[in-house]
Amino acid sequence: MTSCLFCRIASGEIPATIVKREDNMLAFRDLNPQAPTHLLVIPTTHVGSLNDAKDPDLLGGLLAFSRDVAHEAGIANKGYRVVVNTNPDGGQTVFHLHVHVLGGRSMRWPPG
Repeated sequence: MTSCLFCRIASGEIPATIVKREDNMLAFRDLNPQAPTHLLVIPTTHVGSLNDAKDPDLLGGLLAFSRDVAHEAGIANKGYRVVVNTNPDGGQTVFHLHVHVLGGRSMRWPPG
């Protein structure tokens, strides 16, 4: 999808601070961080939202990649949060499936 912001980041058309790229996954720093560490993890192929994801291997890979990114960012031992916003009422603003990996501070509940 040529108009999708995250597809354009995945293709290298739009620059981002990439922290890890592997297989069909990409992790990069969020431009509007909500925690000291705020990374976005995306599949490099377009999937609009969690509702559109049909491949369980992709979903499992997305979580495993998010876990690995948290370890490499140094936030895994103290703890981190993984968030998937789905559709407008769920807070999704970029309609390409993505995971927020947040850490570096204590997380509160409820989140929003």
